[in-house]
Amino acid sequence: MTAGRGRPSFSEDRRQAIRMEIAEAAAELFSDRGYEATTVEQIAAAAGISLRTFYRYCPAKEDALTPVFTASVSGLVDQLAVRSADEPLVEAVGAAFAEGASFRRLADAERARRLLRVMGSVPELRTRWLATGRELQDRLAPVLAPRTGGDPDSMETRLLAAALIDALTVAMEFWADERSPEEKDVMVFAARALRYLRIDDRRRATGGAGGDQ
Repeated sequence: MTAGRGRPSFSEDRRQAIRMEIAEAAAELFSDRGYEATTVEQIAAAAGISLRTFYRYCPAKEDALTPVFTASVSGLVDQLAVRSADEPLVEAVGAAFAEGASFRRLADAERARRLLRVMGSVPELRTRWLATGRELQDRLAPVLAPRTGGDPDSMETRLLAAALIDALTVAMEFWADERSPEEKDVMVFAARALRYLRIDDRRRATGGAGGDQ
């Protein structure tokens, strides 16, 4: 269908762009005002859309951030997929995290930390965040398998994917925690969490085998 004069076509790309505009507006408002204090009307106004359009894309307020979560999933997996398989896994995952869209959203450290605290404290948002982590595990396993020589559907590969995602999640939670030391660089926490797993040490000890014994 041809778009009207001066109006963009509502192609899938455009729909995705609108979803992301809503998500970015919601993220900014949630971090600045808090989840409960932010209304759907305020999110719609910040995104430059009508309330009716908001509900066309988001069934409820807690769904507004979903595209941010999804973009984080895609960014990490896509970045890791193009890195050399010879690179140590922990280094590759850390670099993929640093280069992905999710990391760029952490550039405004104080606002990002506030948003992460909101995501961790609001049950509805935390449920969606954890669901996205599970989706990331499902997408990460096939990318990890060629590096480990394992089967992407094996328990070992899925455990590895889960461990890596959980390590990054916990690192971001500790970085965001108001009780944490005033360390401003999230990569310090991410690198520390990934090193603690000692994945590359274990792989060297087993000759780089994927663990599908």
